[in-house]
Amino acid sequence: MLSCLSKFVRRKRRLFCASLVRTYREISSASVDELWQKVVDIADVSWHPLLKSTNVPYGLVPKPGLIYQAVTRLSPIPIRIFVESVNPRELLSIRVLAIPGVEERVTYKVESTVCGTCLSYSVTLRGWLSPLIWPFSRPYAVRVARALVEAAEVSGQRKSIKDSCFG
Repeated sequence: MLSCLSKFVRRKRRLFCASLVRTYREISSASVDELWQKVVDIADVSWHPLLKSTNVPYGLVPKPGLIYQAVTRLSPIPIRIFVESVNPRELLSIRVLAIPGVEERVTYKVESTVCGTCLSYSVTLRGWLSPLIWPFSRPYAVRVARALVEAAEVSGQRKSIKDSCFG
C-alpha cells in the first residue's frame, strides 16, 4: 500500500514537458555585416512580424545578461527578453519570457556561403503549455527569417545607392 502511494506521488510531481524545435533558413544577397547589423539592432524591430517595439535605446549592443522588454502587435502587455549568448557576426541567442508554462528560446545564426549569406532562425518552445501555444505562434515564426532577410537587403540597397552617388 505504501509503495503504491509513493509511486502515485512521484507521478504527480513529474510535470508534462513538451519540446518543439523548428529551424528556418533563408539565403540573402546582403553581406554578413549588413545582416548581422539587422539582427543585433534590438531597438529597431520594425521588420519583425510579431514585435512592435522595445524599450532599448538606439545603438545599444546586445550582451549576455541583458534583459529588456518588448511589446507585441497582438497585445499591449510587455514581454521580457533575456540575451543568453552573443558571438559577434555569428550567433545571437535570446530567451523570451512571456507567460509561465512556456519557455521560448530563439537563436539567430549568420553564415557566409557560396550562394550568399545564410540566416538560420531557430525556435525552441519548452514547457507544458508549448503544444497549445505553438499553433498560434507558428505562422509568425515562419515569417521572421524572411522578413529579416528582406529588411537587410533593402537597407543594403539604400546604402549602396547613397554610396554610389557622386553629386
